[in-house]
Amino acid sequence: MTASPTRRPAPGRSRSAVAAATAVAASLLLLSACGDQTDAAIAKREAAKNRNPDAPLFKLLPKEIQDKAMIQVGSDITYKPVEFRTDGKVTGIDPDLAEALGEELGVKLHFNNATFDTLMGGMKSKRYDIAMSAMTDTKDRQQGVDSSTGKKVSDGVDFIDYLDVGVSIYTQKGKSQGIDGWEALCGKKIAVQRGTVSHDLAKDQSKKCEESGTDAISIEAFDNDTEAQTRLRTGGVDAVSSDYPVAAYAVKTSGGGNDFQLVGGAPVKAAPYGIAVPKDSPKLRDALKAAMEAIVKKGSYAKVLKKWNVTDAAVEEVKLNGGS
Repeated sequence: MTASPTRRPAPGRSRSAVAAATAVAASLLLLSACGDQTDAAIAKREAAKNRNPDAPLFKLLPKEIQDKAMIQVGSDITYKPVEFRTDGKVTGIDPDLAEALGEELGVKLHFNNATFDTLMGGMKSKRYDIAMSAMTDTKDRQQGVDSSTGKKVSDGVDFIDYLDVGVSIYTQKGKSQGIDGWEALCGKKIAVQRGTVSHDLAKDQSKKCEESGTDAISIEAFDNDTEAQTRLRTGGVDAVSSDYPVAAYAVKTSGGGNDFQLVGGAPVKAAPYGIAVPKDSPKLRDALKAAMEAIVKKGSYAKVLKKWNVTDAAVEEVKLNGGS
């Protein structure tokens, strides 16, 4: 067998130049195989995957939402059974309803975790498009008023009301200490989630206690309801106040049902939960309201409420800013 002649670089090209050209060609081949990996390209592919322009209400959405096929949702994902994580997945009443809304709108509603008292600020800074987090529709929130100071701090939000709930009190099981309602909390310690209706009720009742000549309520406010429950479980406070679905779920599940008990009778201050939408997003607000009305009419709304045992909280009409 005759040996083949040694191959030489083309005139004017060194071996290093040939190697560099080969490396560039390989890189281009790799990029073409993997696709464009820039953030913009990845976002475009995700949008294509999530977008369904044939969905019944897709055309109602603002163009920027249609383009990104994503509604960013601010939520405190620690509020069982409304929203929480299980095996790394966000689940609960709100995420299940959001999934049904997404099917009507043809886009994905993506939940972002945050403490409850930062959600309004997150919408103001455009970090979130909406907030869906067991948020009670109140006039103060609609008008952007800080309920603690009475001062206007933002332009406020619009609410699409979707559940009617009240507030409940619970204690350690077998240790109610005579707590049978808000009036009986004078001189007692209560844990609440910061910035919630329960927090406001506790502060209002504490003032009433002092005005009547009894001791004020010692209020401990936490970033999330789980921390408040832990405080009660360890005996650090006498009671916790939460929205009824959360209180009922905690009583039923914590310690196999042996940790807590509901006290004080029926939930008080029944008020609607609402999806909060910034005032400057009327088109998104109207699209979400239409989607909520659609899932109520089609029955997927009722299925979610039945799954989480909150059928009594169903609304008969999807209202805009129905809170007081």
